[in-house]
Amino acid sequence: MNYLRGDLRDQLAYVGHDVVRAGLVVGSGGNLSARLSDGDSCWVTASGTWLDRLDRASFVRVRISDGATYPAGSVRPAESVHRAESVSPSPPPTVQDGTILLDGVRPPAPSGPTTPAPRGPTTPGPRGPTTSGPMPTSEVGLHLATYRARPDVQAIVHLHPQTVLLLDALGERIRLVTTDHGFYLRRVARVPFRAPGTTELAELAAEAARDGTNCLVLSQHGCSVLGDSVELAHKRAANLEEAARLTYRALAAGRLDDLPDCPAEFLARTDDSGSTSI
Repeated sequence: MNYLRGDLRDQLAYVGHDVVRAGLVVGSGGNLSARLSDGDSCWVTASGTWLDRLDRASFVRVRISDGATYPAGSVRPAESVHRAESVSPSPPPTVQDGTILLDGVRPPAPSGPTTPAPRGPTTPGPRGPTTSGPMPTSEVGLHLATYRARPDVQAIVHLHPQTVLLLDALGERIRLVTTDHGFYLRRVARVPFRAPGTTELAELAAEAARDGTNCLVLSQHGCSVLGDSVELAHKRAANLEEAARLTYRALAAGRLDDLPDCPAEFLARTDDSGSTSI
């Protein structure tokens, strides 16, 4: 294993640096995320971050089920952890100043209905959860909707690769010619244009991925590439643009009709391999 290990934010920061170097996104375009081990939260890049300048502070933890954010640097009350210990025998996190720290954050307040406190002349109204710290990317809904539709997805790479978008604008599909393209990409779906950051785009993308498709071209916008690890999503993003470049070269040479797809018998052999590399 030679891929960066450890904290998911470090892995995503590595992806960000690499995809900018490879020309798959410029400036603060694109965004990245990875699902945490609890299954219902993810790290996602903060709004306005440049992907080649990411560090751990460049990410926001967001709850997948309802989009609530975890305030930066907050802690979870010790009594809540004690209740969880009755279910799980794992040792308690470090105790500091009477409070148990859990990954340095506290889950946001439950999203369900609550009974409001009685109000009096000097009783303030109920207050929402703390929202200090960076805000998640405006595309956070795209990530959350896909995670909800695909419990197997552990990482999402959203970029703006130029050749992928050029072929889409020209009305040409990306050909999967090589065994690498066939193995990693399998198939590429196109999501019709909807404004970035909208619920409609998020829902269309999630629906397109629901059947197991891991590579989506968001028309006139970018791509959304999924994986069961940060590494696999990274590989797929690189292979998607490489396949697009090969397709465009054939188009420019006037030989696109002669460009064959990866042999079907190869794809059939890799359907159930379970491997993530060749």
